[in-house]
Amino acid sequence: MRDEIYNISFQERAKLSTTILSKQPAVTLKEAKEQAQWLKTNSSKKKKKQRD
Repeated sequence: MRDEIYNISFQERAKLSTTILSKQPAVTLKEAKEQAQWLKTNSSKKKKKQRD
């Protein structure tokens, strides 16, 4: 299965991606902004020390 994924053409990969995306529920702009804000506040990246 894994080898099949790597041996498909760009067009076939684009069709497959479109099919996968079409099965996902739609996200509103408000929901996207909330997700982005949540990721920003809950990021696991270490916060840099602020210089005075």
